[in-house]
Amino acid sequence: MTENPAATSPVSRGIPLTPDEPRTLADLFVRSARKFDLPDALNFKADGQWRSITSAKMVERAENIALGLHSLGLVKGDRAAILAGNSPEWTLSDAGCQFGGFVDVPIYTTLSPGSVSYIINDSQTRVFFIQNAEIYERLRDAIAGCGSVEKLVFFDRSGVESDLAISLDELESAGAELRGSQPDLPQKLRDAVGPEDVATLIYTSGTTGEPKGVMLSHSNLISNTIDASEKFSFSGHDISLSVLPLSHVFERTGMYVYILSGMGVYFAESIEKVPDNLKEVKPTIFIGVPRIFEKVYEKARLSAARSSPIRERIFDWSIEIAKEFALANEKGIPVSVALAAKHRLADKIVYAKMREFFGGRLRFCITGGAALSDDIYLIFTGAGISIMQGYGLTETSPVISSNNPIAHRLGTVGKPIRNVSVRIADDGEIEVTGPGVMLGYYNKEQETREVFTDDGWFRTGDIGHVDADGFLEITDRKKELFKTSGGKYIAPTHIEQMIKHSRFVSQVVLVGNHRRFPAALIVPNFEMLESYAHLKELDLKTPAEFCANARIRNLFERQIAAVTEGLAQFEKVKNFALLENELTVDGGELTPTMKVKRRVVDEKYKKLIDEMYADHP
Repeated sequence: MTENPAATSPVSRGIPLTPDEPRTLADLFVRSARKFDLPDALNFKADGQWRSITSAKMVERAENIALGLHSLGLVKGDRAAILAGNSPEWTLSDAGCQFGGFVDVPIYTTLSPGSVSYIINDSQTRVFFIQNAEIYERLRDAIAGCGSVEKLVFFDRSGVESDLAISLDELESAGAELRGSQPDLPQKLRDAVGPEDVATLIYTSGTTGEPKGVMLSHSNLISNTIDASEKFSFSGHDISLSVLPLSHVFERTGMYVYILSGMGVYFAESIEKVPDNLKEVKPTIFIGVPRIFEKVYEKARLSAARSSPIRERIFDWSIEIAKEFALANEKGIPVSVALAAKHRLADKIVYAKMREFFGGRLRFCITGGAALSDDIYLIFTGAGISIMQGYGLTETSPVISSNNPIAHRLGTVGKPIRNVSVRIADDGEIEVTGPGVMLGYYNKEQETREVFTDDGWFRTGDIGHVDADGFLEITDRKKELFKTSGGKYIAPTHIEQMIKHSRFVSQVVLVGNHRRFPAALIVPNFEMLESYAHLKELDLKTPAEFCANARIRNLFERQIAAVTEGLAQFEKVKNFALLENELTVDGGELTPTMKVKRRVVDEKYKKLIDEMYADHP
C-alpha cells in the first residue's frame, strides 16, 4: 500500500490522554469488555423485541470471525469488504477484521453496481461480507466480474445461490473450531497487528471525481476516537442509537467512542423506524447529519400548520422565542424576566414535544458531514436540545474540530481537538496536521502528493478562518466556489443556507459557474405548499401542478428576495427552477451523508439549467 509521501515522519499518536490507551482497535474492544463487562453492549431488534449481546460475547464472536477469515487463507493486510445496513453483524465483522489484522473495506448499500465493482477490484477484496439475498441479487453481475473475490459471507444467507457463499454463522463456527485446536491463535493474531498498520480502506464518495481509497491506520482511528471524545464526558450511563451508515467513518468512529466509553449501543431497525426506535430506546447521545434535524423541524412545523392557523402562529412564535433565548445564552447576555417567562410557556406547548421526539433523555446531539444552519442550531438549542457541530473528513479519521459542552460557538465548527493543529493557507484553504491524518490514498501516489503540502500538512479543500478565540468557521468548499462570466467568485453553500430559511424550501442547489449570474434549483416543501394552497384556495394537488403554477412561482420569488436581501448584487439569484422530485442518495445527487454532488446535478439537470439562462436576458 502507498503511504503518504509528503509526511516528514511516521504518523504519531500525539500526547496520550491516559497511560493505558489502546494501541489497536482490537485492544480497544478487549480493554473495554474487561473494564465495563456490559450485559447490553450491542442491542438489536428481532421479532419485535430488543435483544442484547454482552461485551464478552462481542469479543468472543469478533475473535471467531478473525479465526474464520484466517481459516479461509487470509493473511495480515488482506482486504475484506462489508456491504450491509447497520447491525451488530456489521460491527462484529469490522471487529473481526481488526482482530485478525485484515483491512476492511466498507461499502455503502446505496452505491450502484458499477461503483461497488470498482471498489472491489481496486481494493482487490478477497472476502465480501453481504447483508442478504436482496442486496446480492442487485449486485450479482457486478460481483461476477470481480476476480479477486474468493468467498461471500452473508449475514442472512436465506435464498442465496452461489458456490462462493457461506453464512456468518458458518464462518464463526469455523473460527471456533480452529480456536479449539489452537487456543493461543487469537492472541497471536492480535499481537501481530501494530498501531501503524492499515486498519481500513474507505472509499470517498466522489463528489468531484473518481472515488479514492483512504488508508486509515489503527493509530489514526484510535487517536481520533480518544481525542474527539475528550471533552464530552461520555460514560457507561449513556445510551446511543446508531442511525448513520457505519460505512461512513463519522458513525464508525462514533461506534468506537461508544465502545471505549462503555455505552450501550442500539441499532436502528431502518431509517423509517428511527422515530419509533428513538421513543423506545430514549438515547442520551445521538449522532446525526444536519438533514435529520432539518426534517424533524419541518415535520413539527408542518404539523402545526395543518392543525389550525392559530396553532401555526403559536408554533412560529415559539420558534422565534427559542432562537432569541439561545442567542442570548450564546452571547452571554442575561435573559430578561419577560423572555424567560415566554420561554417557559413555549417549552410547555412546543419544545417538550420536540424533545419527546428524541425520547426525552438527550444530553446532546453531535452533527457533522455537512453544514448546519445557524437557524436550526438556535431552534434546537433554544428548545433544550443541545447540538454540537463538528468538522472533519474521511482523510482525517474524521474529526478535525468540534464544539463541545465546555466550548461552543454559534456559526463555527468548534476548536481543533486534542493533538490536531489547523492553519489557514494564503488562499483561505484549511490545512491540518495531527495523528488522525490518513496514510494516503491506496495506489494513488500522485493524488496523495497533491493533497499534502511540502511540509506534510493535509489540504482539506475547504475554505475558512480561525477567530481570535481559536474557533474554526467553514466558508465553503474550495472546489465548489464558482466564478461568473463577469469574473465574480460565488460561495454557493452560504447562499443556499439563506434560501433554506424559507419554510417552503426543502432543498436548494446554486448553479452558475461561468454563467452571467447565479441561479437556483429548488425542491419545494410540498407539504408546506399544500397548506399554503389550501389557505389561498388554490386547486393544486400534484408536485407538477405546484411547480408549474404562476402564483406558486411568485411566492418563491418573494421568498428568495426576502431571505437573500443582504447579498451583494452579483450574488443575488436572478432565476430559479422548481424540481418535482427530491434530490436523493439513490438518485445519485447526494452522497450518503447528504452532501450535494454538484457535478451530478449539473449533468442531470443541464437542459433545465440551460433553459433558466435562456429565459433570463
